[in-house]
Amino acid sequence: MAFDISNYYEQAVINMVVERYGDDESLDHDVLEDIACLALNHLPAKYVRHAVDLAFYMDSEERAQVAERLSKAVEDAFEYVRAHRR
Repeated sequence: MAFDISNYYEQAVINMVVERYGDDESLDHDVLEDIACLALNHLPAKYVRHAVDLAFYMDSEERAQVAERLSKAVEDAFEYVRAHRR
């Protein structure tokens, strides 16, 4: 039996990392993945069957909090990776 569930933040983080840093030629794919992993490690797990389900049940205040939490996690991860580049 297969389940169709995912962590809501996974795709949101990937989208934000690509949007913010995907065109930066000094950051290769591995670095972008590191940023995404670090950001995800600082966000709570929020498992859903369908992302639209979560969006439908959140009020505007909660959506704003999720967006802020997501943005901060990605920015903090980028700063960490930038400061600790090999």
